[in-house]
Amino acid sequence: MRKVLFPTVIFIATILIVARIFYLQIIDDSFKLASDNNAIKIKYDYPERGYIYDRYGKLLVANQPSYDIMVIPKDIKELDTTEFCSLLNITKEDFLKKIAKAKIYSPRLPSVFLPQLNKLEYAAFQEKQRKFQGFYIQKRSLRDYQVNYGANVFGFITQVNDNIIKKNKYYNSGDLIGKQGVEESYEEILRGIKGVKYIQKDKYNREIGSYKEGKYDTVAVQGKDIHLTIDAELQKYGEELMVNKRGGIVAIEPKTGEILALVTAPSYDPAILVGRQRSKNYTMLYNDSIAKPLYDRGLLAEYTPGSPFKILTGLVALQEGVIDENTTFFCRHGFSYAPGRFMKCHCHGGALQLHRGIYESCNTYFSSSYMATINKYKKPADGVDVWSNHLKSFGLGQFMGYDLPTGRKGKIPTSKTYKRMYPGWGWSSKTIVSNAIGQGEVLMTPIQLANMIATVSNKGYYYTPHIIKSIKGQMIDKKYRTKHVTTVDKKYFDPVISGLFDVYNFGTAHGLNVEGIDICGKTGTAENFAKINGKRVKLQDHSIFVAFAPKDNPKIAIAVFVENGYWGARWAGPITSLMIEKYIKRKITRKDLEKRMLEGSLQGEYNKYYAKPIIDTLIKKDIVVPEVIAADANKESKKEEEVTVPENKTE
Repeated sequence: MRKVLFPTVIFIATILIVARIFYLQIIDDSFKLASDNNAIKIKYDYPERGYIYDRYGKLLVANQPSYDIMVIPKDIKELDTTEFCSLLNITKEDFLKKIAKAKIYSPRLPSVFLPQLNKLEYAAFQEKQRKFQGFYIQKRSLRDYQVNYGANVFGFITQVNDNIIKKNKYYNSGDLIGKQGVEESYEEILRGIKGVKYIQKDKYNREIGSYKEGKYDTVAVQGKDIHLTIDAELQKYGEELMVNKRGGIVAIEPKTGEILALVTAPSYDPAILVGRQRSKNYTMLYNDSIAKPLYDRGLLAEYTPGSPFKILTGLVALQEGVIDENTTFFCRHGFSYAPGRFMKCHCHGGALQLHRGIYESCNTYFSSSYMATINKYKKPADGVDVWSNHLKSFGLGQFMGYDLPTGRKGKIPTSKTYKRMYPGWGWSSKTIVSNAIGQGEVLMTPIQLANMIATVSNKGYYYTPHIIKSIKGQMIDKKYRTKHVTTVDKKYFDPVISGLFDVYNFGTAHGLNVEGIDICGKTGTAENFAKINGKRVKLQDHSIFVAFAPKDNPKIAIAVFVENGYWGARWAGPITSLMIEKYIKRKITRKDLEKRMLEGSLQGEYNKYYAKPIIDTLIKKDIVVPEVIAADANKESKKEEEVTVPENKTE
């Protein structure tokens, strides 16, 4: 039996191998198309990218034709390089570098020699193209921005690099790909599918028709159009309000999690990253390490949240049963929590309950509530972990899962945090009490702040924030339609919302009301430190505000963060009120406030801490500083004081 089995196995295996080789060699010739076949030329037909619209159907991003000069190095014959370079306005050195780069990619496959010609350049080259064998024109489409705002939302289009080509077989040298924003998040939907044509060539390298009568050709499929959740007018208005300021604005529709506005400041016109100057302009933006226009502060900047965090401190304390809305703490314009340790408070002092504690933003009230939460448990580590888990149910301390390609987790400390910070000795609620008022080890991004206040407006639930509203021909991801419920019971939100409502009536934002709109909000001021020349320096505080409106059945929840903006009601508060009125009323009634915010500048504040030290350092090193630069720094330092009139500083 064994003598028969072994030869039989060998015979069957041989038959199978021979049959497979016969099929591949004689019957199936599709593998020829994947090789560098001299007799076949591959032509790609690039589809238009999908259009981008706002939530109301306003066209934001369309397409415009572009022309790339492609090269196949092995097909290059003798040519007049002087005429060629003159025609395309390049040097002979550039010509040689580009040819060398193309040969490295592949001598036989096409790659981009010169990208993104305009119509005049295209026409001039096309007229003489027959003289330059090995070169041909590939038509593509570039983005055509219909608006000059929203750059951080859209992202941009760029050529694929070698790493992308290696990882994804769809892309070839010279192909375009979306980077950042929705262009990156929805690349596969927006790009469409490129068509392919296989052209047969004769022995003289002349095209003689379709290979196999077009058997393997495919038709290009245009990219799908998408509608964003963004309100274009609100986005534009937010960017205008943040001119000459740094920070972020995030507005969300509470009942759906749809992002209404995502503003980062400073920003730039998205059109400057289109065309032949794209690389130069991108390098300019990238190298601006002070203003950081490419840095999306709404998603990436991790700040101490300041007083808006007191909302969560109160909710967790209510849920843990260590306070109720009638619990009273006595404030003596500060909180003494250890010998020699005193936390100042700007409230009016006296006996405070939850309602007044919120609208006067009392440090004593929320520090006492926080310590009571931690001290409820035998070990402070257990108390901190319970507190931390409640906060994480609001989406804090973790990536939120929104549909944009960048973001930060923020930070919500746990017992492990403090075991690392204080090894070998004990710590207690007094050690970490600054967490209560949004300082300490707590960090949040503006989108997390916006989602937090949206969750409060919903009385305990939220939908993952997202920027896609609809995709032509398909449903959006299910996760954006899934409700997330917090660990804080619904009943505890009503007393907190009542206090937030009176922030506008009696509290720290009483000068920022909007007639006809019931707004609930919370001011915030966060301490701000930075390292300058190796030293830890106290800079001007950040201005923060969170709000939602209307109080009943809210339509918008918003967080505004203005770097170096003094206190909450000075910059962030007014901007918040204007954004809410713009969205709900579609017009602005307080023109005086609008004028002050649009024209106001914090450049002087930024120059004070960044530009002036740099200038001083240059002078000390005997490096000549142009008088106009030094004068501009001094002029900007005064400008903010001249324009800005404080509304209120009761916090």
